[in-house]
Amino acid sequence: MNMEDNFWLFMADDDMEDQQLFAEAVWESHPEVKIKFFNSGMDLLEYLKSDSQKPNVIFLDLHMRKMNGEETLKQLRAQSDLDEVPIVLYSGVYNLDYISSLFRLGANRYLHKPSEFEILVTALERTICSIKSNNLWGTSIINYV
Repeated sequence: MNMEDNFWLFMADDDMEDQQLFAEAVWESHPEVKIKFFNSGMDLLEYLKSDSQKPNVIFLDLHMRKMNGEETLKQLRAQSDLDEVPIVLYSGVYNLDYISSLFRLGANRYLHKPSEFEILVTALERTICSIKSNNLWGTSIINYV
């Protein structure tokens, strides 16, 4: 993987249908983005240990069976070589206290999963543009109703 020539997005989500929907929504507005999916946080962590190339952004589904997004976030932020990689938590849960705790653990963005595909496209378009222009400064919640 040549990270300098491409924008690489890594996504950990254990639902194959959600992975497909996510990819279609990303490519609707950002066809240039390369996506690598992992079926669990553990798979993502193992890959990152074995590969020297880092992604431009990591998306984590909050609710995965083997290792949930919160635990994966903690493990990722414990690795200093990933300090510059923004992490976006992605979930249907919308609890501001819980989201604030995820920011304290090192999440850079929180994307509330919308129920409609077109809203997902818009949310991902804005999230990716935000990361490309300002990857780590501050935190933000992306919620479209």
